Amino acid sequence: MNITIRRVRSEEWRQVKQLRLDALLDPVAAIAFLETHEQAAARPDEFWQERTANAAEGDSVCQLVAVAEDGRWLGSMTVLVELPGGKGALDGDVIEAPQTHLVGVFVRPEARGTGLADDLVRAAAQWSWSLTEPVVRRLRLYVHEDNARAAAMYARAGFKPTGASGPVPGDDTHREIEMEIVRG
Repeated sequence: MNITIRRVRSEEWRQVKQLRLDALLDPVAAIAFLETHEQAAARPDEFWQERTANAAEGDSVCQLVAVAEDGRWLGSMTVLVELPGGKGALDGDVIEAPQTHLVGVFVRPEARGTGLADDLVRAAAQWSWSLTEPVVRRLRLYVHEDNARAAAMYARAGFKPTGASGPVPGDDTHREIEMEIVRG
């Protein structure tokens, strides 16, 4: 199967919305995402249009999609730029150096185990390392402590646990584990 990994385009907001809604129906969505299907479905079209435009053209966020030859979207991940002085997503620590943060990772069930997630992570790292203002040397993410499949994929892609963790927002009984790739 020939798959293209590329940045979303502004006019693709409907596909971005649909992929997100599909992701939130996945059985592991409860430990992989911080919003519910109902919350996302209730958002107005303007929200999806703005979100997609920012991810398509901005320099502070990039959403990558994996598109099959027949046009089906098989997966996606989003990279957020975090600047010094900002606060960490879970730990609340002050960001000390420019870094990127991988979020919203989803691969459709039929494409899992094919290496597509690895390819998306490589594309996210390439985008991160290509930034010139700011120059980024660290790509990080958080993975739910019970999401062993995702943690294994991230480790295979080169992410290593940092030792930092934080409670899952809204659930103090579970932890999100921070993992990172540091540019050599």
